[in-house]
Amino acid sequence: MSQIVYRIARILQSVLASVPIGTNLGLYGLLWTLLSGRLLLSRGALFPALSDFGCNPAQVRRSEAALAYGRFETAQLLAAWQNLVLSEGQWRAHSHGGYRPVACDLVGFFRPRLVGCASKHYHSTADKALPAVVLGMVGAVGSVGKARLCLPRILQRWEAQAFDEQALMRDTLQKASQGLADDEAVVVDAGFPLAMLLSLEVARFVARTDKNFTARRNYLPAYKGRGRRPKYGERVRPLSRTRAKKQIAASKPDHTLYWKEQGRRITAHVWYDLVPASKEPGGSGFSCVVIEDPRYKQPWVLVTNLPHSVSAYNIWRLYRDRWPIEQLPLAAKQMLGAERSFVFGTQSRLRLPELALFSGNLLSYVAAGSWCVPTGFWDRAARPTCGRLRRWLLRLHFCELPVPEGQLRKKASVTEHLPKGVEAHRRQKAIPEPLKKRRKAA
Repeated sequence: MSQIVYRIARILQSVLASVPIGTNLGLYGLLWTLLSGRLLLSRGALFPALSDFGCNPAQVRRSEAALAYGRFETAQLLAAWQNLVLSEGQWRAHSHGGYRPVACDLVGFFRPRLVGCASKHYHSTADKALPAVVLGMVGAVGSVGKARLCLPRILQRWEAQAFDEQALMRDTLQKASQGLADDEAVVVDAGFPLAMLLSLEVARFVARTDKNFTARRNYLPAYKGRGRRPKYGERVRPLSRTRAKKQIAASKPDHTLYWKEQGRRITAHVWYDLVPASKEPGGSGFSCVVIEDPRYKQPWVLVTNLPHSVSAYNIWRLYRDRWPIEQLPLAAKQMLGAERSFVFGTQSRLRLPELALFSGNLLSYVAAGSWCVPTGFWDRAARPTCGRLRRWLLRLHFCELPVPEGQLRKKASVTEHLPKGVEAHRRQKAIPEPLKKRRKAA
């Protein structure tokens, strides 16, 4: 048996140690099934994936029951996973200008045929919002070896009947802000509006905004001696634009910086001490940085409330470190096959995407810290990626796994007298109300 298999088994046993007995054993088999990519082969069908991995009917039912009815919380697993990764010492947090990035984003697991799915998420191929299970993600960004890796902290659900994406964003940002250390900064993309970041009073943030973004100075201009005294600060336009066939020039920056990155000349224009365009001077200000990189067609318009001592170069690097959070859904959907799933329970529809995100992150972490697993003889420059490790784990069978130790065992409870399988949830015809009243009267 390979050392990688033993290492994954030790990690799963450590993470599942606090889960109740019986449920942890069911989750053990389920997580191994996800890690081996069996869900990808079964096209999202959970029972065939468990069976293809080698689980017998009793083990399949145990794993499904743990997913649907088990008494555990995903936040509990993420906390144990984070403590384990930090204790091993392989993961190193990134720091730019004295601040560590904490990325936030939303992810949607699309379920177009799920009955009663009130939440929707934008699908780029369909060019519209489709029914999906939407989760908010928060994770610290670092590296394992040469690979960048996001360590998830929070997976925020939305369980209300009426879905509100803005409210989910607000809850995710609020949770991220509450757990923010003094040397950490929240990094988000343009989907999170600047007004929300300011209203929640996020202590430190770096966010991308629209290219037609405008702001005002956080101080009043000098009075010209005639007319009404100014009420708002001078308007600042970071980028030029065309309106009614007239060119509107960009505002003059307060500072301009240049640096070279892999032979490219990058330009940064900075404006300090700004407030939203609809606000009067006097509130908490922020800065705006426009990054012009020849690698991209459109410039980046970044806003931040970090101190002026943090250079535009470090702000650029902080925002670049937002991208590793995109690896979480990439590994869960494309690598492990959780993009499609056929579970319909109230808890199952939420827990399976959460466990898939956790499994993809675990697979990426183990792959980055282990020896490279080549796909075949043609893979002469193998890299430690989660896809290569998943292809290698696909050869694994359930009977070949290391025997679980400690609290990972079957719960010793008598269940022979209980119906199982279809008989356990077979529906019965409802008794009409008049017949019920007659029986009570009798």
